[in-house]
Amino acid sequence: MEEQKTTEAPQPPVDVNNATNDAKDAEDNKAMAIIGYILPILFFIPLVTDAKNSPFAKFHANQQLNLLLAAIAVNVVGTIIPILGWFIILPLGTLALFVIAVLGIINAARGEKKALPIIGGFSLIK
Repeated sequence: MEEQKTTEAPQPPVDVNNATNDAKDAEDNKAMAIIGYILPILFFIPLVTDAKNSPFAKFHANQQLNLLLAAIAVNVVGTIIPILGWFIILPLGTLALFVIAVLGIINAARGEKKALPIIGGFSLIK
């Protein structure tokens, strides 16, 4: 009988240092990542403090900027459109943005870089 030899494709090495650095970065900058979700106008705080070199803090600052712009859009549209805007767009939009902000706080507190639903796909801060 002939033995068959199987060859497996070489797997790329796992960069343990990068994973460790990401975890340390997230742990060191959690407070900076959370602050802008509480009050979105403060999204710039991580960008002007010691956290400005942190990819984790920059990611969450970008998410917070998206949240701020969405809040401005909901308020402008909800204010301009009479009746429908005042009684449907403003309350439901504000509630949705509140839920999205809570999700952002949870992601930042866990040290995760997960995009916010609906508005998180835009990258405004590089």
